[in-house]
Amino acid sequence: MGFVRTIALCSAAAIALSATGARADDAVDASTSRDGDEKNTVIVTAARNEKFAGTKTETPLIETPQPITVVTADQFLSQGAVNISDTVRYTAGITANPYGRDTRVDSFVIRGIDALQFRDGMRDIFSYYASITSDPYNFSRVEVVRGPASVLFGQGSIGGLVNLVSKTPAFDTHGELSATYGSHDRKELMGDVNLALSDTLAIRAVGRVRDADTYVKHVPDDRVMFAPSLRWRPTPDTDVTLLGLYQEDDGGSTPQFLPIIGTFRDNPNNPEQLDRYLFIGKPGWDRYDGRTLQGGGSVTHRFSENIQLSVKARYIDSDLSYFTHYPDSYSNPTNPYLDPAGRTIGLYSEGSIAGTNVFSTDNNLQFKFGTGSAVEHTLLVGADYSWNKVKKRGGFGYEVVDIYNIDYDALTIPTISPNWSTDTQKQLGFYVQDQIRVWDRVSVVLGARRDRVRSHYSNGANATDEATTFRAGIIGELGAGFSPFFSYAESFLPITPAATDLIRLKPQTGAQYEAGVKWQPDVNTLVTITAFRIKESGRPIDGPTPGVRLQSGELITKGVEVEASRTLPGDFELLANYGYNKLTSSDSPYFIYMPRHTASAWTTKTFGIGQGAQLRLGAGVVHTGKRSSVGPAWTIVTPSNTTVDALAEVTWDKWRFTVNATNLFNDSYYASCLDRGDCFMGAPRNVMGTIGYRF
Repeated sequence: MGFVRTIALCSAAAIALSATGARADDAVDASTSRDGDEKNTVIVTAARNEKFAGTKTETPLIETPQPITVVTADQFLSQGAVNISDTVRYTAGITANPYGRDTRVDSFVIRGIDALQFRDGMRDIFSYYASITSDPYNFSRVEVVRGPASVLFGQGSIGGLVNLVSKTPAFDTHGELSATYGSHDRKELMGDVNLALSDTLAIRAVGRVRDADTYVKHVPDDRVMFAPSLRWRPTPDTDVTLLGLYQEDDGGSTPQFLPIIGTFRDNPNNPEQLDRYLFIGKPGWDRYDGRTLQGGGSVTHRFSENIQLSVKARYIDSDLSYFTHYPDSYSNPTNPYLDPAGRTIGLYSEGSIAGTNVFSTDNNLQFKFGTGSAVEHTLLVGADYSWNKVKKRGGFGYEVVDIYNIDYDALTIPTISPNWSTDTQKQLGFYVQDQIRVWDRVSVVLGARRDRVRSHYSNGANATDEATTFRAGIIGELGAGFSPFFSYAESFLPITPAATDLIRLKPQTGAQYEAGVKWQPDVNTLVTITAFRIKESGRPIDGPTPGVRLQSGELITKGVEVEASRTLPGDFELLANYGYNKLTSSDSPYFIYMPRHTASAWTTKTFGIGQGAQLRLGAGVVHTGKRSSVGPAWTIVTPSNTTVDALAEVTWDKWRFTVNATNLFNDSYYASCLDRGDCFMGAPRNVMGTIGYRF
């Protein structure tokens, strides 16, 4: 019934989208506010000329033969996002927080395949549990590229990628200060101040201080974040931006890896159910604490109207301490309890101290020229390089506990080894892309790339992977706002070995064919309908031996996505999305299948309430279909779930009063349960009240 209600809501939104609206020439371009950040999602996704992740050039998305979604900060903050995964919940084809809200890492699955995270066009995360999560408040928008993206980004996701775009200075003075209080004693102060020192020099500072608990006892979520930036425009043709970041997190792990038996499935020897938000660990010792320092910048210079140079670089230095306990539901997933009463279970303890260093740079030249009166080219030639080092040392322990009555004081902790293990990787890539515009109605994109990746692992193994990837696409305007498109794209991703890998795993590769249509009848409307087929090989999968990974043979993922956005007169916004994907395999029986069906709808309406004040109300629904985890012992099917979010905001003069609620009706649901034996809970209701002042 939940899925039916969701589809009904999405259908109603789609009908509203197709209704007659304001003419394009009557529309008001509300795409930028005085702070230079995007405020209107429809304008950004349809008409603006920005450097988006899909092409790395200033190309309107309506001329790009690929589905790309741009989620502005105003949208994801209005929807109550507390982490990066939350920012893309209302995007077609993506499953956010697939294993529940996680205070340690952000995760997304695009078109059924784990996606990588980028920041300002360069890869951001190189190793799980060696860095802390990014802060949504530090970004002006989040871009979701669906489909393979190796031609422009090198080793990358086969299903797509998520790119975070940092806030940067604008040449006017403005800012905002706000305070929030919310569920689980969440207290935070935020600030975003931009100062124009002259017509050519501006600085900006973004910050957050948070003291918060979470819905799991003894798991805090504290943060200090400060991100200064400087922008210098010495000439109209030269733009220099410098970015810095200091962030420190003192937290823990909201996923507690609860056993399936005793939560999702009954314990046959014990009728007592485990608390779904049970803390399994040693209070004060279990934690996920980290610090990151980042520095980087970009230089853009126009030699002429037709030649432009772009140079970007970033350095990251991160430290992390991850101490945790988790129950052994893996040795015997169907019955992990060790006593006839079904109460005692093995408990692992693990301590890890990690450090990460990353240097990335991306440099390209753009040439514009014509090869005839009706043919225009935008040629991009570039090279990027990245180097990363991840070092770790740790320790393990094991004991048996009564999980229904844990004696927290008696839990043991492991000894941390003084010896470091170190993995390093270097990647160098060269790429070329030609965007051809014919008769100002047809756009063709052709691209190719050559990559070389060299890896050195702590177990003594060395590897060199090389790959050539290609991309081609075409989109044309037929009239009445309809632009059909077709594309082909390739991708590859080297696999970092795990300690249990018996042999070196080959790079994961993929190729996609996609066809669809974009419909933009006016500047306030954009509808994208697309169908795709991805052929993939080499995905790491669990084998019949617990903890030992294998690689898949050929996998085929087919899907359909619908994404629609519409702004009606009177500040009435509608978003509706639906995604379907199906994975099939001829020779790999064990998989975690992502939901075949996902759907969402979000709407906001603004009302005048007198004396210059305005009230904005918003509501949204997110549906995630059932998903299966198939293993050698059993098949676990996690039921579908549907959650509702809400917004109420009053603005008056320079003041803003906001209340956000996610999972408004406090539905208790499992985000995922896996055949290996553990379950992950979805986040319960979260309510936040914010008072802000803008100047």
